[in-house]
Amino acid sequence: MGPKFKLLRVIFLMILVISCEKDSVKDIADEPTNDALKEAYQQVIDQKEQPASADVIKNNTKKVYVHYMPWFYNPEQDGYWGQHWTMTNKNPNVIDANGKREIASHYYPLIGPYSSNDDDLQEYHLLLMKLSGIDGVIFDWYSSRDVNDYNALKKSTESFIKEIEEVGLEFAIMYEDKTAQYSTEQSETNSSIDNVVLDLQYIQNTYFTSDNYIKINDSELLFLFGPNYITDPLVWDNIIPQLNTTPYFMSLWEASDRLGQYAGGEYSWVDANHMTTLSNYYQYSVENDIQTVGSAYPGFNDFYYEGGWRTNTNDDWIIAHNGTQVLNETLSLNASSPVEFIQLITWNDFGEGTMIEPTDEFGFSYLEEIQSYTGVDYTYDDLQLPYRLYLLRKEHKNDKRLQTILDRVYQFIFMLDLDHAKVLLSTLEKKYDI
Repeated sequence: MGPKFKLLRVIFLMILVISCEKDSVKDIADEPTNDALKEAYQQVIDQKEQPASADVIKNNTKKVYVHYMPWFYNPEQDGYWGQHWTMTNKNPNVIDANGKREIASHYYPLIGPYSSNDDDLQEYHLLLMKLSGIDGVIFDWYSSRDVNDYNALKKSTESFIKEIEEVGLEFAIMYEDKTAQYSTEQSETNSSIDNVVLDLQYIQNTYFTSDNYIKINDSELLFLFGPNYITDPLVWDNIIPQLNTTPYFMSLWEASDRLGQYAGGEYSWVDANHMTTLSNYYQYSVENDIQTVGSAYPGFNDFYYEGGWRTNTNDDWIIAHNGTQVLNETLSLNASSPVEFIQLITWNDFGEGTMIEPTDEFGFSYLEEIQSYTGVDYTYDDLQLPYRLYLLRKEHKNDKRLQTILDRVYQFIFMLDLDHAKVLLSTLEKKYDI
């Protein structure tokens, strides 16, 4: 063997060793990745019950709930576009050059127009709430009867309850008594009063039974949007005894006298005069010793005229969002007022422009502002986790094995084991080149 051949052999062996070392490093790097996915998959398969959610630690102990509209529908989930995306003149099947659908709103949800009945959507919204320090959901609820779209809204609300319980949030119902009048006007055999009784009994038997239903002084909390139809307290004296238990009623501001002996407290709302009205009301509630729920909102800019739901501009008014300024103002006012807790108005009323869920226009900024108020340790990066989970769910909706792994990501997030959730999401995004 000549010197040149020996030298070539040594060089070849060195290259081989280096190559093997690189492969070894690659294998070591890949192995935990593959093992993590396999383990996550197997953990879900072997589960006999859903793991328990973890409680969020907040420096601000004041409860924060968010008003929620369960009234959105799309063809993929429901077979049609719901009226809150279309109003009378918008067609979401029309897509512009930027890929946005035409919807009845000045603002656009980050994930596009969705269905309230979509499990992936519910997961996304509820996890975002939890990581923002929001304690629960107040559902906009109309009736137990199949009139107008009331039955669809009722079913959408109920589709959330299982996941609310899994994620570890609370919930309550806001009932609009005026719907009983609408039901009666549409040739129902019951009187309006009977319809209210039936609605309240339905709420009691269907929602109060959940361990996650919000209570005050051991009584279930029930919001009334008004009451605006039954305004005589003597009528409520006949209605409430027909329930098994007496709820803790919260009426709209300056309307508790309509409930008489059953008045529990009041909640504030959004008004054209904004901070002046809100400040004056809080002063009024103190002077009259009224237990009050504070409100916070990001702005107001409805689409009703443009969408054909209003025929004139006489009632137009806007509270300019100014980034997060309005939300910050209303949150700060609550901090200096003796409110029982805070209702964020709203999570997703796109028609009125009061939404705080992530949008193209405002990103996650509203939720970051709420994180700051509630005093949680979570950040913008943590808020990205439910969003990344949602994107993977939709991108690979027919991959059953991947969906099972994503079930584990969902669990890790509501268990607040965010490090494991990040590892799995990053691994899957790399694997699928996302």
